[in-house]
Amino acid sequence: MQTWVFAEAIDGAPGALALEMLTKARSFEGDLAAVYVGEPAEEAVATLGAHGATTVYSIDPGDSLPAAGITAALAGLIEEHAPDLILFGMGYTDRDVAGRLSARLDRPVLAGAIDLAAADGSVTVTSEILGGTVLVDSVFEGPAPWIAVVRPKSFTAEPAGAAMPEVVPVSMGDAGHAGSASILERIAEPSSGPVLEDADIVVAGGRGMGSEANFALVTDLAETLGGAIGATRAVVDAGWVPYSLQIGQTGKTVKPNLYFAAGVSGAMQHVVGMKDSGTIIAVNKDEEAPIFGLADLGIVGDVNKVLPKLLEALKARG
Repeated sequence: MQTWVFAEAIDGAPGALALEMLTKARSFEGDLAAVYVGEPAEEAVATLGAHGATTVYSIDPGDSLPAAGITAALAGLIEEHAPDLILFGMGYTDRDVAGRLSARLDRPVLAGAIDLAAADGSVTVTSEILGGTVLVDSVFEGPAPWIAVVRPKSFTAEPAGAAMPEVVPVSMGDAGHAGSASILERIAEPSSGPVLEDADIVVAGGRGMGSEANFALVTDLAETLGGAIGATRAVVDAGWVPYSLQIGQTGKTVKPNLYFAAGVSGAMQHVVGMKDSGTIIAVNKDEEAPIFGLADLGIVGDVNKVLPKLLEALKARG
């Protein structure tokens, strides 16, 4: 089976999810290639090779808005090489290209994959529904290429020490008017502390914090523990923190060793983004809050009284 993994450059290197997908795809028999979107620096190509790619189709969009042109380029590559399976992540460009490619090739997309299995000439995609309480297996039955969108943290990225892959430069495809848009400016949002998706410790605040001023307790606890700050959708919608900190179905997926939920009720949409964390600690004044059904340690109490006492104890210990 021939598998391709879509890998967009993030700060000049392949994103973590692309490496996770490559690691999983190594378990399938057959050829494994990466479709790398960005400048093909030697280190980036070596990283893709270390995680299993034997070929790297390199597409550098420059300052073009990438999705339309990449889709056209991919369609040409697919016609030439006939891959069986193409894996995309949950990035904005990934999903944009996956949808455009589906429409262009008249192929379905199976999204939200948390596992994949190849057998008997087809691929089975496992996904979650009802907030992760039910697993669903879907099997591709139509003609290839099959297109799947994979959720972050579904697999562990592990290098295999593979050789340097062959790099095949690919020009952006002609997408007509759809490909005429260009990027005029890039603005990097300032951040500090651990990256949320990769952090070993995450402290997340919910609407139970009560106000933006009280949310400062979440920030203080995260900094004290050396962790990353997270939030529920309600907090983001209220404007207390930026969307980049949102965890859940419409935000980031995290899998830290410790997840501290402060004033988080445990709504299904939030839980799907953090339920696979190692140890979960929750503080909520509602003893019936769903988060307690998931937590390893729960404290029933006013989070704005519990957190200051916890911070005082932690800081006293140095």
